[in-house]
Amino acid sequence: MRLLIVSGLSGSGKSIALNVLEDEGYYCIDNLPLGLLKAFALQLINAPQRYAGKAAVGVDARIPAEDLDTAAEALKSLEQMGLTCEIIFLDADDAILLKRFSETRRKHPLSRPNISLAEAVQQERRMLGPLREQAQLYLDTSTTNAHQLRKYLQEQVLGKKDEQSLSLQFQSFGYKHGIPADVDFVFDMRCLPNPHWEPRLRPLTGLDKDVAAFLDQQTLVTEMFQSMVAFLEQWLPHFVAERRRYLTIAVGCTGGQHRSVYMVRRLAEYFATRYENVITRHRELV
Repeated sequence: MRLLIVSGLSGSGKSIALNVLEDEGYYCIDNLPLGLLKAFALQLINAPQRYAGKAAVGVDARIPAEDLDTAAEALKSLEQMGLTCEIIFLDADDAILLKRFSETRRKHPLSRPNISLAEAVQQERRMLGPLREQAQLYLDTSTTNAHQLRKYLQEQVLGKKDEQSLSLQFQSFGYKHGIPADVDFVFDMRCLPNPHWEPRLRPLTGLDKDVAAFLDQQTLVTEMFQSMVAFLEQWLPHFVAERRRYLTIAVGCTGGQHRSVYMVRRLAEYFATRYENVITRHRELV
């Protein structure tokens, strides 16, 4: 069971970090008092399947100050319970934090009528000192934007490559039934030789070996496949860089039975070796 403690200065990116972890299947709780941490840990140990074996807790200056004073003791007790516990601490220069609060116009959790924003940041820094000293991973986000922070966490904390953050769906369809509305790319196969005009192939689909053998022999089909692969290999990484998590590529032919089905199968087989989540859907075969 893995438990991550996400802490740090307000405005340093803690919310982004928790969102990344939640997107990757972590059970996340923000602003949990350290006094309740042991009880939560017991739930993790007793029912790990409920939490998919991994959880993350946000701990910062919003919790009572006396809880922060006992942080070392609380975390030590978790290790004695058999939990793998790691602290991620996010920080940034004071000037950067002040600028971020000014841009977002959000209220600092420690701000008071008689305390300036700069004083609140300094007070928070002192309060979180014990957690920072115990952190296994310290991140200074002064020169890091949200996209870069997300990528860093995925690679360094979760051990993921960029490709693994993108789910691909390849979908075949027939133009005579309309183009799917919820897709990102549409490729037209109607210029390719059509198995429909071969009487023995007409009742079959692009999933059948005889249809595949017929299309495999067509030079235009091979060229189309290679062109589509080259296009997608060039542009998919750019969608990953923009934090797109899902992409649907639609491939159409006249009836959605032969050419589009065949091409979707080939594309899915090819990209399944490069991306973790690849699925297929044949709309007209349902």
